[in-house]
Amino acid sequence: MDLSDLPSLIWAAFLVVVFFGGSIFVHELGHFLAARRRGLKVERFSIGFGPKIFSWHGKDGVEYRLSWLPLGGYVALPQLADMSAIEGESSADTAKLPPPSYSTKVIVFAAGAAFNILFAFLLGCIVWKIGEPSSSSLSSTTVAEVSDTLTTTDGRQVPSPASLAGLKPGDVILKIDGRPVHWFGDVVERLALSDGWTSDGQRETTFTIQRGEETLVLKIHPILSGTDKLRMVGFSPVSKMVIAAPEPGSAAAKAGLLKDDQIVGVNGVPVLTVYRFVETLKAMPPGPYTLDVLRKGKPQSIAMIRTGNTDTSPDLGLELQAGVVFTHPTPWEQIRRNTAKTFETLGKLINPRSDIGLSNMSSPIGIISNFYDLAKEGMPFVLWFTILINVNLAIFNLLPIPVLDGGHILFATIAKLRGRALPPTFVASTQSVFMLLLFSMMLYIGFFDVRRRVNQNRPDPAPAQTAPAHPADPAPAHP
Repeated sequence: MDLSDLPSLIWAAFLVVVFFGGSIFVHELGHFLAARRRGLKVERFSIGFGPKIFSWHGKDGVEYRLSWLPLGGYVALPQLADMSAIEGESSADTAKLPPPSYSTKVIVFAAGAAFNILFAFLLGCIVWKIGEPSSSSLSSTTVAEVSDTLTTTDGRQVPSPASLAGLKPGDVILKIDGRPVHWFGDVVERLALSDGWTSDGQRETTFTIQRGEETLVLKIHPILSGTDKLRMVGFSPVSKMVIAAPEPGSAAAKAGLLKDDQIVGVNGVPVLTVYRFVETLKAMPPGPYTLDVLRKGKPQSIAMIRTGNTDTSPDLGLELQAGVVFTHPTPWEQIRRNTAKTFETLGKLINPRSDIGLSNMSSPIGIISNFYDLAKEGMPFVLWFTILINVNLAIFNLLPIPVLDGGHILFATIAKLRGRALPPTFVASTQSVFMLLLFSMMLYIGFFDVRRRVNQNRPDPAPAQTAPAHPADPAPAHP
């Protein structure tokens, strides 16, 4: 690692702690403040589960601790539920404490999710002002290239569904399964969440495209491809290639290339993706050629000399910009959009027609990894992702599953309807079983997060329909 990168890495790690840890803290703070407001005894406030890293007791008698397993946190409330198997033994004599009302239980258990939504709204106000980032290079839904073949998850090369369906370069994708798409990330997301099938058992996704003056509807039969086994059809979008700055003394600088020049072709032939640009240069024999660029919107032809052999792309000494464009959705729109996305994804998990499974979800490992990557991209990306995570936390925690806040509300509601409390042994054993299942699920998902992290920098062998996991640009290319 270059020591010059150390400050940015430290800053990225700091933002991970502040915003990921802060999201957990905000959730538990909601429980804590609601419990204090409703007069409940608070025994412990912990960020993380398991053995403590360190702790202290406040003047209010509450133990505040940081624990080793960063899978969430808890506020120990002995009057509400016996969670000793998860939170540790309680020293409080619950028999001497007044039983909380049903409304108190619901308010306290729902307060964590409410605080996550409030936190998301406040961050959304900042994003509304500064702008929500997305990739400028992938802002188009115009098809640049259609792959002849695509590799299935079992390693077979098959004709790409896009080529079989007649998708062509220049087609503009308007909708997928009737849902509008606005940038390439939308295309990948809608395709991954698609659950269409034909009567003979083939996956089917409907593309609405603009081709010249015509609006066409194509029925495409995706295949599962990539390590995540997602629906893919095999195409690349138009990618805007803008030069960041030629290196002093490099071939690019000597030829007269300038910062903000946009590369659009080689020898008069359009190149619409970084992959095609690099492959075109690699295939050229030594000798003169022209690089076609747009300079302040005007076409220019720059004379270049190809040196070396044709096994590698020439070292031009230029770097492409990681361009970002900003939109300004209202906080309500941000929360509405992320809420809809979360519910749709949860629905796909239980939909037998969908190809989305637990392996496509993110554990704390994946979330922290994404936070870390986005922190290096800039604060707007961190804020965008934090809003998404807080909406996810709010919805997930309100699911009626034992251990989660929604499960506590479910137990309280059942007790209210039956007129007496559920047996403590039943509640405790159910909580323990579901906590074990939750930890097992996190370990399972975490395995795929680690695998994604290992594979994320491996280049694709050919152009295909892929997109970044966040609206950031891919790493700058060095032809």
